[in-house]
Amino acid sequence: MSQTHQGSGAGPGQQPGQNRPGQMTAVMRAVAQQAGPKVLRIGLVQGGRVIEERIIKQRTSVTIGTSEKSMFVIPSQAVPAQFKLFELIGTEYHLNFLDGMKGRVALQTGISDIEGLRGQARRVGNAYQVRLTEEARGKIVVGETTFLFQFVAPPPPQPRPQLPLSVKGGLASQIDWDLTIIAAFSFLLHFGLIGAMYSDWMDPPVNEDFNIQGLVDLSKNLPPVQTETPTDATPSPSATASASQPSEGKKASSGGKAGGGSVSDRQAAALSQQAEAMQMQMLAAFGGNSAVQGALNRSDIPPQDLSGVAKSGAGVSNTGGDLRLGSGGGGVVQPGKAGGGLAGIGNTGGGGTGSGAGKETAVKGPTGDAQIGSTTASVPVSNAERVVAGLRPKFRACYNKGLASDPGMAGAVTIVTKVAPNGEVSAADASNVSGLSSDVVACIQRAVRNAQFDAPGGSGSTINIPVKFVQQGK
Repeated sequence: MSQTHQGSGAGPGQQPGQNRPGQMTAVMRAVAQQAGPKVLRIGLVQGGRVIEERIIKQRTSVTIGTSEKSMFVIPSQAVPAQFKLFELIGTEYHLNFLDGMKGRVALQTGISDIEGLRGQARRVGNAYQVRLTEEARGKIVVGETTFLFQFVAPPPPQPRPQLPLSVKGGLASQIDWDLTIIAAFSFLLHFGLIGAMYSDWMDPPVNEDFNIQGLVDLSKNLPPVQTETPTDATPSPSATASASQPSEGKKASSGGKAGGGSVSDRQAAALSQQAEAMQMQMLAAFGGNSAVQGALNRSDIPPQDLSGVAKSGAGVSNTGGDLRLGSGGGGVVQPGKAGGGLAGIGNTGGGGTGSGAGKETAVKGPTGDAQIGSTTASVPVSNAERVVAGLRPKFRACYNKGLASDPGMAGAVTIVTKVAPNGEVSAADASNVSGLSSDVVACIQRAVRNAQFDAPGGSGSTINIPVKFVQQGK
């Protein structure tokens, strides 16, 4: 069979396509035997047929038997459930065989039967042990199963299987990232514009100061009220006297056109009073927020003495003289009383006479006590008295909690406690309940269930705990 020529060319007297002497082909290098100690090759024969053949790549002991943990599972009772047929001691294999096994083994001394090896074998327990070299081979018969073994060179390690690059790439390699990025920016741009259209963060801010000031200016610039003078009215003497006396106001008013509406001093004062009243009402309705402060800081709003307004009752309402700030009430200034100025609005301490509300006195409810009677147990428990005494503060707390809802409560109860063999409380039943509410009884039962006694052993114990609850001082 021809081999692939290795090298750059053929030597003298050598035909093309032939290997040079000593040249190793690629196939020969691929199947070159691995250096190192030899390993076992074992064949399992049953019924005259080889049913299993295995190369023990890792040098380790070979076990046989009926156990599933054995390397070779055989249906034979002649060996233990897990028997080391080939045992690795250090770096050398040893053959272990029992009485009743048959076979032949080829050693350096020659071919020998198993029966003949018993004389030169080392006895280990009930088994015989013979050292094997790498040239040893043979067969061992165990019941109806035959083991064929020999030492062979270890097979070359198989390369780890790898997936194709098209499969290893996964989903990420199949994505068109340029198109994905463009689509993502497009979605962000479009949905951002739509969100901006339907949101209010782009709306201009509302100037509250301007709105309040506009309302105040609108109330001041109301048109004058047209009053009709009766034709048959007789002029009063004061009007006649005022008409005969020259005044600057009358001269100014006479300079108007005929038929034009003129506003008298009385009407101007009335309109100014109405404007001031509306201004104060709006300031009170807005509760003195930042917008009101801005309106008050305007230079075109005439300052007013609020204390004087409160005392006189002008500019607030026609029915009362109180100055009420805010729709929900607040400071009230009544005319004619001490501290009626603006500085007294925030005084919440007593009335004008300085009287107080008195000293606060805490009232305590009734408290009770828990009295524990003598306990009885079906099986003695060493620390029963100490554990029951430790439960007394919890009983008292349950009773005091019940007194908060029923101050006249008093009564007694017996807790039948079942203690498990390990000392834990398995049940706490209430009996002979008198005068106590169900909440107090349930609280006491919970306290007993959480207790821990010493282990009574056997089938446990039953402890009866009588408790009487009385109010302190009775």
